[in-house]
Amino acid sequence: MSRFVKLCYLFVAAMIVMTVPAMAQEGGVSIDFTKYFGAGLVMIGAGLGISKIGTAAVESMARQPEVAGDIRGAMIVAAALIEGATFFALIVCFT
Repeated sequence: MSRFVKLCYLFVAAMIVMTVPAMAQEGGVSIDFTKYFGAGLVMIGAGLGISKIGTAAVESMARQPEVAGDIRGAMIVAAALIEGATFFALIVCFT
């Protein structure tokens, strides 16, 4: 089983454990995951995406140092596109 799948299982288990006390209360307490849960997922996704871009760029710069400038420029453009999509998703989450 891959590391990603294990992390997904761990995340789901943690969410279930955290919601059990709130669901056990009387009085109709409900958990609202709309805005804040979505914003957290957006930030986690953006962080993972930018870290993968950085990792791949550094590895490729180490293998071919003569094209480091081109790789760095492409990495910055890709990271900026991810950040733009992240800001858009955050605005959608909070409206």
